[in-house]
Amino acid sequence: MITSSLEEYLKTIYVLKKQRQDIKVTTIAKRMNCTKPSVNKAIKNLKANGLVDYEIYGDIELTTKGEQHAKKVLEAYDIVNVFLTEILEVPKAEAENEAVKLKSVMNDTTLNKLTKYVHKILGVYNLDCNYDINQEKCRNCNRKILKSKRKENINE
Repeated sequence: MITSSLEEYLKTIYVLKKQRQDIKVTTIAKRMNCTKPSVNKAIKNLKANGLVDYEIYGDIELTTKGEQHAKKVLEAYDIVNVFLTEILEVPKAEAENEAVKLKSVMNDTTLNKLTKYVHKILGVYNLDCNYDINQEKCRNCNRKILKSKRKENINE
């Protein structure tokens, strides 16, 4: 199990990858507003956990395991953020900060229940499919639904 701090590094690496940016220590440090030594330490820990491949001064690459974990972290963040903004009506900036903190202390069972609740309240659809944050299929389906629901809210 990795710390919530390491999960944030993992999430940042995944986002940079999706944005097709160079994934280097300097890029991560700038994005996360932290020091290069902090990034190096985090990358070393992520590598030790088999989540990234990295050689000194080279590009940082997510392993398959690392990419799966990063997607799970993003999904958990999205669910908590939607709950805070759409249901509790917490201001966006505050919700973004709180979502990072809350998702890091929630276990998968609680997160799965929160996901079902969010979807039920938003009327998106019924998640009686035994939603499980650990299953890629569920996360992909859920992400599509959240995006479409956000677009609906913007257009209203």
